[in-house]
Amino acid sequence: MENEIIQEQSLRILSRQFPNVATTATEIINLQSILSLPKGTEHYLSDIHGEYEQFAHVLKNGSGAVKRKIDEEFGNMLSEKEKRDLATLIYYPEERIRMIRGTAWNMDDWYVVMINRLIQVCKSAASKYTRSKVRKALPKDFAYVIEELITGRRDQGNQEAYYNEIIHTVIRIGKAPELIVALSNAISRFVVDHLHIVGDIYDRGPGPHKCMDVLMSHHNVDIQWGNHDIVWMGAATGHPACIATVLRFSARYGNLDILEDGYGINLLPLFKFALETYKDDPCSCFNLHYREGEYDLSNAEIDRKMHKAIAVIQFKVEGQLIKQHPEFHMEDRLLLDKMDLEEGTVTIDGKKYKLLDTNFPTIDPADPYALSKEEAEVMDKLRNGFVKCEKLQEHVRFLYRKGSLYKTYNNNLLFHGCVPLTEDGKLKEVEICGQKYKGKELYDELEKLLRKGYFSIDPGEKHLGMDMLWYTWCHENSPVFGKNKMATFERYFVEDKETHTEKKNPYYTWYDKDETVTMILNEFGLSSSESHIINGHVPVEAKKGELPVKCGGRLIVIDGGFSKAYQPKTGIAGYTLTYNSYGFLLAAHEPFESVEKAVETGSDIHSDTVLVQHVENRKMVADTDIGKEIKERISQLEQLLAAYRAGVLAEKE
Repeated sequence: MENEIIQEQSLRILSRQFPNVATTATEIINLQSILSLPKGTEHYLSDIHGEYEQFAHVLKNGSGAVKRKIDEEFGNMLSEKEKRDLATLIYYPEERIRMIRGTAWNMDDWYVVMINRLIQVCKSAASKYTRSKVRKALPKDFAYVIEELITGRRDQGNQEAYYNEIIHTVIRIGKAPELIVALSNAISRFVVDHLHIVGDIYDRGPGPHKCMDVLMSHHNVDIQWGNHDIVWMGAATGHPACIATVLRFSARYGNLDILEDGYGINLLPLFKFALETYKDDPCSCFNLHYREGEYDLSNAEIDRKMHKAIAVIQFKVEGQLIKQHPEFHMEDRLLLDKMDLEEGTVTIDGKKYKLLDTNFPTIDPADPYALSKEEAEVMDKLRNGFVKCEKLQEHVRFLYRKGSLYKTYNNNLLFHGCVPLTEDGKLKEVEICGQKYKGKELYDELEKLLRKGYFSIDPGEKHLGMDMLWYTWCHENSPVFGKNKMATFERYFVEDKETHTEKKNPYYTWYDKDETVTMILNEFGLSSSESHIINGHVPVEAKKGELPVKCGGRLIVIDGGFSKAYQPKTGIAGYTLTYNSYGFLLAAHEPFESVEKAVETGSDIHSDTVLVQHVENRKMVADTDIGKEIKERISQLEQLLAAYRAGVLAEKE
C-alpha cells in the first residue's frame, strides 16, 4: 500500500512536466529512438601536470578523432596537405584566418571553400546526436544558420539556392570569420562527447590554472583526483603542510609565477624571509628543474633560496602533523630530529648518512619541528593568501563538483593510482579513524573525509578532513599515492641513492594478472567481460620497452609523459585513449611543438596507434549508463501513460 502511494505521488510529480497523453507519448517516442543512436566518443587524458599547450591541442584534435573524421568524409577527394590545413583550421580557426589574410588569397573564395568543407565535417560529426542535442550545443549567435546548413538537403534543387545564399550572405556582411570559428568549435564539441581526466592536472608544468579554466568551460567532463590535485585541494583549505608542498613544487620547477600571476597569491613574505635567512647560502641542494628558454635565469638565485625556505618549513609542519596523528604510523618520516648538524649526518632506519647541507638556521635542536617566529608569520600570511584567493577556490570547488577518487562509467573503472593490495595480491585493509576498510569501501570512506575537509562547518570534522587531504597526498595506504614513502628529505640531503627508493604498492606487481583485474572490477561492481581498468599516475617507460596495456588489454595505463619533466624517462609525450561505438583506440604522442608552428605549417602532434580494441557489437546509447537512465525514464513514462488512459490521473491542457 505504501509503495502504491509513493508510486502515485511520483507519477503526479512527473505529470507536471508531461500533463497529457500526447506529451507523454511524444517523450516516450523521443527517448526510445535515442537508445538506437551510436554511443558518443569518450576521451581519456591523464597526468597533464600543467602542460597547457599540449593539453589544449590534444583536446582540440580529440587525440586524432578530428583527423579521422576528415579522412572519413573526404578520403582521396582532398590532398594530404588540404586535409592537414582543414584540421588546423578546426583546431585554431582565429589564428589560421589571421595568417591566411596575410597571403594573396582571395578571401571570399577561401571562405566559400572552407565553410563548405567545415559544414560537411560538422554534419558528419553531429550525425550521432538528436537534432535537439545538436541545437542545444550550437553557439547562440549562429545556432539557426549552422542548423540550417547541416540539416539542409543541398542535393535537392529546391534547397540549393537557399543553401548557397546563406553562405554568400554570411560572407557579404563580414560574418564569415565568426561562422568559421563557430563551426570549428561545434566540430570539436561533437567529435568528443565526454572527457575523462584521470588525475594530476597540477604541478610541474607552468599552466595548471589555464588547464582548469579550459576544463571549467568544457561541455561534459569528469575528473578522478590525482595526488597532485589533492594537495592543491588541501592548500585551498589553508592546510599548512599542503600549502608548503604546493609552494615547494612550484619553486622547484621554476613555476612560482603560477601562484603570483596565475592566482594572485602574494609571495613577497616568503621572498623577503628567504632572502634574509639564506642570504649567504648558495642553497646548492635546491637546484631548479626549469625548462630551457622558458625560465628567467636571473630569478634562479632567489628561487633557490625560496625553495629551501619552504622545504624546511614543509618538513617542520609535516613533522608536527605526524606527531599529532600517531595512527598514521609515519614516524619514519620524522628526520629533522635525526640530524646531527655538528657531525653533519642523519640517521635513517638505524644507519648514518652524510648530509649534503648542514645550514639550518631556523631549526632549534631542542625542538626541531617548531616554526621560528619568522616562519610562523610567513605561513600565516601565505595561508591567508590561499584561503582568500577567489580563483583558486573556484577551481577547487570545480574539482569537488566534477571530481571523485574513482568512477565507474560505461562498464569501465577509472582511478588515478592503484587499489592498495597486500604482498600476496589481496585487497589491503587500511585503518582509518579506528575502522578498517579495503577496496571500494576504502575509496568511499576517504572521499567522505576529503569532502568534509573542504565543506564541513563542524570544526572537528573539517580539521580531520584537512589532515586527511595531506594523508591522501603522500601516505603509503593512499590509493592515489601507492608507494611506501615519499623520500623528499632524502632526495635533497642524502647522496646515497639507496635512500631515495620509493617502493611501489604490490598492485603494480599484480595488475598484469587476470585474476587480480577481475577481483578489482568485481569489487567495484563490474562483471562484464568487456570492462576495463583505466588509470594513470606511474609513467610508462616506453623507451625501455614497457607497454601501457596490461592483462591482455583489460587494464590500460595512460600516463606516458604528458609532463615535459617525465619525457626523458618515458621517451614519448603521453598516451591518450578514445572509446567510441566501435571500441578503444590508444595513441602514443610525440611532443607538441607550438601553436605558432601548427598554424603556420599545419603540423599536428604525431601519434602512433598502440592499441585498437574492437567491441563484439557496436555500442549504442542503449548499452551505456545514460541508456540505463533513459530506460528507467521510459518505464516511468509508460506508467504515467497507463495512468492517463485508465483515468487514474486526469489529463491537463
